[in-house]
Amino acid sequence: MIKKVTIKNLQKMKEEGEKITMISVYTYPLSKIIDQMGIDTILVGDSLGMTILGFEDTLKVTLEDMIRHTQAVSRGAERALVIGDLPFLSYGLSKEETIKHAGMLIKEGNCQAVKLEGGEERTEEIQALLEIGVPVMGHIGLTPTYVNKFGGFKVQGKSQIAETKLLEDAIKLEDAGVFSIVIESVPWKLAKQITEELTIPTIGIGAGEYCDGQVLVIDDLIGLSLIDKPKFVKKYANVQEIVKKAVKDFINEVKEGKYPSEEFRYG
Repeated sequence: MIKKVTIKNLQKMKEEGEKITMISVYTYPLSKIIDQMGIDTILVGDSLGMTILGFEDTLKVTLEDMIRHTQAVSRGAERALVIGDLPFLSYGLSKEETIKHAGMLIKEGNCQAVKLEGGEERTEEIQALLEIGVPVMGHIGLTPTYVNKFGGFKVQGKSQIAETKLLEDAIKLEDAGVFSIVIESVPWKLAKQITEELTIPTIGIGAGEYCDGQVLVIDDLIGLSLIDKPKFVKKYANVQEIVKKAVKDFINEVKEGKYPSEEFRYG
């Protein structure tokens, strides 16, 4: 039994054909719950900007936001590998800035790896991080920090040119030393081809069933999200309805003088 999942465990899973599980989560209670259920990896995604902070995209998320939420998640995760997302403008400026910000997320957030978005343009920064001992996960396809460039949250890799570029980016990221790559919102055949070309694990989100693993945002998975549900999301529970009922029952009982009853008071 694995005491703490490492990047070497993920590589072994790919080699042995065992699917990798990942959930994006942002709080201590949910981190602890999914860790106890045996999740392999937890991504503290910059998607918290939309799911937790109410932003319209991920661009307003700060490094301080990511550190605080990664700290909370890390306290709850004893087994799972915790990966912290580097937010917009914490990388892409210079290797020195990238090293500084990734180091802060690792040291203060207490995660075991970082994730950043982009392809060939990220390779020098990735190599610089690896030189100081920071494991890096890549992210290609629909990369949310590029949303304005893409003109919205749209499926990527639909043209032959785009397919070729994504495949080339994936290979260059592997050559740069990433331990895994998230493939988001691309046609399943392309994700399958990338997965077969690479020796490192791929984690799909809206990329079909042939990736080495799958990730969903916890709020989408349990039906708590207040934003539009993408096509690829499967809702495994409807927590929003449970919360609504609980709150309505509380309101009614307080209004009617039923709560607190004698059972819930001090002597």
